[in-house]
Amino acid sequence: MNDLTVIAGPTEAFSDAPFEARHLVNGAWCDSASGEVSERLSPAHGLVVSRAARGTRAETDAAISAARAAFDADDWSRRSGKERATLLLKVADLIDRDRARIARMEVLESGKPIAQAEAEIEGAADLWRYAASLARTMHGESHNTLGPDMLGVVLKEPIGVVSIITPWNFPFLIVSQKLPFALAAGCTCVIKPSELTPSTTVILGGLLLEAGVPAGVVNIVLGYGDPVGIALSTDPRVDMVTFTGSTAVGKHISEAAAATLKKVSLELGGKNPQVIFSDADLEQAIDAIAFGVYFNAGECCNSSSRILVQQDIADEVIERITAMSRSVSFGDPLNPATKVGAIISPEHQAKIDGYVRAARAAGAAVPIGGEILRVPGLAGQFYQPTVVGPVSPDMPIATEEVFGPVLAVLTFRDMDDALEIVNGSAYGLSAGVWSENVHTCLEFARRAKAGTIWTNTWMDGFPEMPFGGMRESGQGRELGRYGLEEFLETKTLTMRIGKTRGAWVR
Repeated sequence: MNDLTVIAGPTEAFSDAPFEARHLVNGAWCDSASGEVSERLSPAHGLVVSRAARGTRAETDAAISAARAAFDADDWSRRSGKERATLLLKVADLIDRDRARIARMEVLESGKPIAQAEAEIEGAADLWRYAASLARTMHGESHNTLGPDMLGVVLKEPIGVVSIITPWNFPFLIVSQKLPFALAAGCTCVIKPSELTPSTTVILGGLLLEAGVPAGVVNIVLGYGDPVGIALSTDPRVDMVTFTGSTAVGKHISEAAAATLKKVSLELGGKNPQVIFSDADLEQAIDAIAFGVYFNAGECCNSSSRILVQQDIADEVIERITAMSRSVSFGDPLNPATKVGAIISPEHQAKIDGYVRAARAAGAAVPIGGEILRVPGLAGQFYQPTVVGPVSPDMPIATEEVFGPVLAVLTFRDMDDALEIVNGSAYGLSAGVWSENVHTCLEFARRAKAGTIWTNTWMDGFPEMPFGGMRESGQGRELGRYGLEEFLETKTLTMRIGKTRGAWVR
């Protein structure tokens, strides 16, 4: 550990009173009928940072009823695009105003670094503004080539009541990848944030009320998958479920939603490769590899948790990524200099460590890391920057989602060999390729089975560009116009505008 870059804590005297999080139902804040609450310990500091009402079927039922009534009243869904966009823009401005408060709460509950959290909240505001632009430009189609007396119109209408179930790793950003697009489409919503990170979604609920969202259009129910998530996935009054989280839970949601045939949109796990060819710009590639695996402590569906390196440069790449890993600052997430913060929970820390220990036991080298990280002055859980490899493609650490700051290194001979390894995964969220040859990049991009392909970069994202996975990484898309389309139904309107049709029965 002595050769790692560790930022000790505490950066400041910790004096935050626990945030009190309550449900938002039909425009009003409320506690659970049971009176139960859940406490959240900061994963970095080991102190209570929030207390949240623990939802039951009663609060969930009330929230669904409110969303259903609000949608069926036709107020929000029939408002003009201009009116809906105006509200979304107000919310974006309020997010910017409260960016520091939201980011700090995100740090305390999730353990991510403060500089990263602030950037994510800024990005979230941009998503609300982009969704506002879609609200004003949403349109259907017309067909005037069906004959002289016929006109066809394709209408786009909101799907209805949407359940939004979000994860703990990017709680504010991911709700902002879903909620403003659903609202832009004219839907009403019930949100269930992760029980580990509920507070920033509650803060967002307050901003929505301040912006003037009508009662019942946005509802928030806090609590666990059972009973809240189950009810949101099975209730026939809900028309759609959008979920971000693990593939295992996504499958359960699909099964639960099947009974009512509600639409399901899933953004799930990934085992995302960066493929480095011999002619790559290694200086840039190594930096992107470090960013890809250590960003958000690797607790990211887009984490590049495995790299494939052409055989003749494998030793050099391992040596260079090991050296760079020593310079990545791990530690107190409240320190602006920290790049990697805490692991979300002790249980998840043990899971990460288990993958590394199993790989080591199977004979894989671990040139750096592979141990729990003790950060002076902090009581929370951290994990060392870890590089493992070379490993074989069939090892669990090379095929399963570790969700931690752990990089698995594999080698390949040529393009066909690399693609066999890449496409051999059950996942298909994202992939990257590094080469100075544009033909190599384009061939890889065409043949790799993933929803997003990066060439000579990693994890650049824009509101205009759709995001989502193939195979066990999910179904449906977020962001871009495709993100709006997820929340719309298509209706065909066929009109006779002349009197030329002859009688069928005379």
